[in-house]
Amino acid sequence: MKLNLSILFCILMAISCNLSKAQQKEQVLSAPSAQQKVNKKPNIIFIFADDWGYGDVSAHGSTWIKTPHIDKMISEGMDFANFTVNSPVCSPSRVAVMTGQFPARQSIHQHFQGWKAHKKRGMPDWMDPKDMSFPREFQKAGYATGHFGKWHLGWRSKDAPIETDYGYDEYATFNGSKTIEIAKAGSVGVDYAEAFIKKHKDEPFFVNLWLHEAHTAHYPLDKFMDEFNNLDEKKQVYASIIAEGDEAVGRIVKLLEELNLDENTLVVFSTDNGPEREGPEKEKTHKGGGLGKYYSVGETGGLKGKKRSLFAGGVRVPFVAKWPTVIPAGVVDKTSVVTAVDLLPTFFEVAGIEIPANYQPDGESMWSALKGEGLNRTKPIFWEWRGGSKQDYTWPTLGVRDGDYKLVVDVSGDKYEMYNLKEDWKEENDLVAKNPEKAEALLKLVNDWKASLPTEPRASCMSFVRNKVPKSKKKKKKQKK
Repeated sequence: MKLNLSILFCILMAISCNLSKAQQKEQVLSAPSAQQKVNKKPNIIFIFADDWGYGDVSAHGSTWIKTPHIDKMISEGMDFANFTVNSPVCSPSRVAVMTGQFPARQSIHQHFQGWKAHKKRGMPDWMDPKDMSFPREFQKAGYATGHFGKWHLGWRSKDAPIETDYGYDEYATFNGSKTIEIAKAGSVGVDYAEAFIKKHKDEPFFVNLWLHEAHTAHYPLDKFMDEFNNLDEKKQVYASIIAEGDEAVGRIVKLLEELNLDENTLVVFSTDNGPEREGPEKEKTHKGGGLGKYYSVGETGGLKGKKRSLFAGGVRVPFVAKWPTVIPAGVVDKTSVVTAVDLLPTFFEVAGIEIPANYQPDGESMWSALKGEGLNRTKPIFWEWRGGSKQDYTWPTLGVRDGDYKLVVDVSGDKYEMYNLKEDWKEENDLVAKNPEKAEALLKLVNDWKASLPTEPRASCMSFVRNKVPKSKKKKKKQKK
């Protein structure tokens, strides 16, 4: 009996030892991935579409546009109803994201086009590469940085800075220094972004994926045109364009899941301004090819104004954020007032990057809002737009939001309207006559801000081409001699 007990004891000890070794082996195998989740810096992907209205998302009430991938992102993340960009047009809107400051601080108040147009508008020829550019700070913090798709942060002269000057390790752009085909800008941009993510999956990365959709020219894909063949011609084209942008979002989210990176990656989707105006029949085709503004029938969700307007329809756009286990799922935030210049301090806080001592952002971190805790905004939001007033909704040239109130002002300064956005989300009821004291206070606030802005663009951001004498004029001078 003693012998049997001894043998049994030895057998049990051996089994226990083997189990212990197996458990240790399992812990060793699982430790790196667990440790990676705890210690690895989070990845950030910012997807910025072009010319989408607040209503160009099916989850926002559209009856004919379908955005299943963005809708899914909303159901698994957060949807912000009070997000605005800081310009109603492309270039300054993007400058606000890149710098965390209102674009007027660099005299950028319309889109980049060419030096003659810039000179007439009092603009520089490109965004200042020596000023704040958040990708450069991510580089310093050990991130791999990539920019794919649209650029449009300057005019492409020979002396213009290139994407690497702003802090990008890799890039492939249109309206930039490495041209990709605009006709396939959305899909090609995503191809590059996917390759970048796969390449840098074992290190922290930041990606800007700036889509072409739904800017003109329109190049709808056959597969989407077939899907929406039940719609009229205009809606069929536009729904197809939006669907391509939505597919791009789905591809990125799917890749993150396949690479097991989704739980360590913040993905943000938004757009640079409201939808383009619907053009007349003569604008069926675009000058450079493709389809034109005739097919630009985007929706604002009932908001007043479109692209080029400081009213809600021009600056309030979709903003969706997803980060499994960090951002609450299926939440629609209708109270947090957030804006594009908030992205830089938010991304910095997420990545654990300190804001440089010599730099002051115009925005504030919305990290608390992303966690579902809301944001009590302490800074006002300002807008400047100098594009003229060809449409009935483009007359405001300045705007400010402070607290619940928003004021917009025309170029003369004599015409202005004020809205309580908490009670009047669509900006339908002008309160200037009912509350003149508040209107005067906001008018002073925006005029003081305007007075603080530079009156001339930075000399370092103007091309040498401006100073070159055209050959025709040189010949005339020689003839006079």
